[in-house]
Parts: sequence; structure tokens; C-alpha cells
Amino acid sequence: MLKKGILCGVSLGLLAGCSSLDSLFEEKETMVGSPHVGKLAVPVVTVVEEETWEAFFEKESEVVAVPEELEEEPETEEEPVEPADEEKPEEPSEPEAIPVVANPGAMNVMVNKFWSLPEGYRPGDLIKPNVPFSFGDENSDRSKLRAEAAESLEVMFNVAKGEGIELYARSGFRSYETQEAIFKNEVATFGYEQAVLYVALPGTSEHQTGLAMDITAKSVGLELVEAFEGTAEGKWLAENAHHYGFILRYPKGKTNITGYAFEPWHFRYVGVEVAGEIYEKGLTFEEYMGDVREF
Repeated sequence: MLKKGILCGVSLGLLAGCSSLDSLFEEKETMVGSPHVGKLAVPVVTVVEEETWEAFFEKESEVVAVPEELEEEPETEEEPVEPADEEKPEEPSEPEAIPVVANPGAMNVMVNKFWSLPEGYRPGDLIKPNVPFSFGDENSDRSKLRAEAAESLEVMFNVAKGEGIELYARSGFRSYETQEAIFKNEVATFGYEQAVLYVALPGTSEHQTGLAMDITAKSVGLELVEAFEGTAEGKWLAENAHHYGFILRYPKGKTNITGYAFEPWHFRYVGVEVAGEIYEKGLTFEEYMGDVREF
């Protein structure tokens, strides 16, 4: 503290015009204890007017003030709320399972849109009948029928030929996989609603029973068309097939019962007795079996 006083004294002495060191020490007491004009050159305490301080703090508060919204706790992130007026599209429900028949090997088994064959069903007695085929001498599944049906088909074709009616077999047995491919192709070509009128869903096709055969003739280019109804071959079959155990499975005007459009080429083997009764009474197979569910 003394050292600081000496230094201050020297400085003040020089400022006051002192010419000797002694005179500096002589004024030491005055410097420490009494006011002196020289002290104004060495600021000890800066006096700031009250108004100035107030203005400073007001300015400082404006600079460092925290916005109200930042003082609040940040909101936790919530899941976005979907607009109330927008309804979510309903997920398509799976189609109901179709009941499986208990007698897939019976000659009167009914397979349609309400009754399905067991998964992977394939008759064990499939054979190729000795009749003309629209696709030639091809030994494939579509040329085969169950043994009893195949033998009856041979007899029917031979009798027809003897009466000047030349028939051609076009499509017999179809596996589940083949039917699935045919159905998908039909949907892609004509759309679902049209496809289900002519092609059965996989597992519900009579062709998989090995008891159905599609029959055609050269008069319609060996095709499967409704025009077959008006040909000599089509008329002969409609009038005589029941004698050999076959029925016209999807008659005209019966779509509301069978679920399928008129197919004058599709014949199903059910045995001579049953076929005769169905023909005489003008029934569909569903009506004969007592299981009618109108579409």
C-alpha cells in the first residue's frame, strides 16, 4: 500500500510542478488523508449517476431477456392425427372357404361353386378313351377320363358316327394347377365377372373329377362355342347323350341355378339311370340332387 502511495505521489508531484524528491515526500501525508486536486487525474472510483445505471440495466434486460415461448418446456412429439373426414380403405377380406365334398370318387359327386374337391385330388383310374380328339393323338391329361366314363364315351361316339355324326373330344381331366392357370388367363383376358361365368375356380371344376368332357365338331372349327347348339352334332348330343350316362351339365336359361352360362359342349357322366331321370324331367344336376342355391 505504501509503495502504491509513493508511486502516486511521484506522479502527482510531477504534475504539480515539484522540482525535488524531498518535496514529494513532504506532501505524502496530504495525498493520503486530504483531498487534492491532483487526485482527479487518478480515478479511484467512478461515480455514475443513477439515471445512467437505470438506463444501462434496462438496455441489458432487453438484450438478454428470454422470449416467453423459449421459457416454456418443449412439447413432446406426438403422432400425427389423421383428418377425421378421411376414412381408411377397407382391406379386402379373404373369400370364404368352400366346403369339401365327402365323396369325391362317387359317380354322382356334385362339384360346383358351393362344393369343392379335396386339395390335390386326382382320380386313380384315368384312361384315354379311343375316340377322335381335336388336338390329335396326344396322350395328355386333357385326353383322359375315369375308366367308366371313358368306356361310355367310346360307345356314344361310335353310335353317333354310325348315324353320320362325327364328334371330337376336346378337353377331359384337368388338374388343380391346370384349372388355376386357365382361370387366371380368363380373368386377364375378359375380367373376373366374365371369367366366373365360364371357368370354374380351381378345386371346383367338374373336369377335375375326371367325369366331364368338352365335345366339339368340325362344323364349328373344333372350337367350343354356343353356335354348337344349332349344329347337327350339337343337337344329336343334346337328345341322345343321356342314353350313355352323360348330361348337358349347364343348360340354357339355368344360369341362376348352375352359376354358369350356357355351354352346349360340356357333358358330364353321372351314369345311365341318373342321366335318364334328369333328361326326362328337364332338371339341372343341382335340382336333381336337391341342393339348389339360386344366384
